[in-house]
Amino acid sequence: MTASEKALRSQRLNQITHEPHSKLDALVKAHAPFETRASFARFVVAQYLFQSELVELYNDAELTAIIADLPARCRAEAARADLADLDTEVPASVAGAVKNPSKARALGWLFVSEGSKLGAAFLIKRAVALELSETFGARHLAEPQGGRAEGWKSFVRTLDALPFTAEEEAEVEQGALEAFNRFTVLLEQAYATEAEPA
Repeated sequence: MTASEKALRSQRLNQITHEPHSKLDALVKAHAPFETRASFARFVVAQYLFQSELVELYNDAELTAIIADLPARCRAEAARADLADLDTEVPASVAGAVKNPSKARALGWLFVSEGSKLGAAFLIKRAVALELSETFGARHLAEPQGGRAEGWKSFVRTLDALPFTAEEEAEVEQGALEAFNRFTVLLEQAYATEAEPA
């Protein structure tokens, strides 16, 4: 079977993550992050926790050799600045972060993180209603340099072109599923702490 006869790796990852992606979307909506600034701040807490866990992957030498602009794609600092804008403390890390994954598994995590930038195009529009923007409070949703679509396409082109063994194919899928599950855990954690006194 030639590469063109089977689904591209990125398409397959989209298919296998469809269910956790849909569940996560529903969970985000249930927490109504765009109702109030306080609710949005909890959403940013989850984003910060997730992005801060991926800093090592975004700065990994082996991964940067594959995707040259990888360090510049990281949004942990933007999310941290958003927390400051929203007068929200930087949260303590949550046990269970990904540690030293294989290259393929790490790329599965990055696939989810990078893909979320496409959805951020819609979220930033909602944030504007809370008087937030790409320069205040919603920086982590800002359009990446060079544009969202182009950044995603170049990431996917690189990912799809990598020669993977069957084991690596399984690892990249595992990483993508783990990333969705992890963000779901962090989102629940961020909103669970809302009720606690500051």
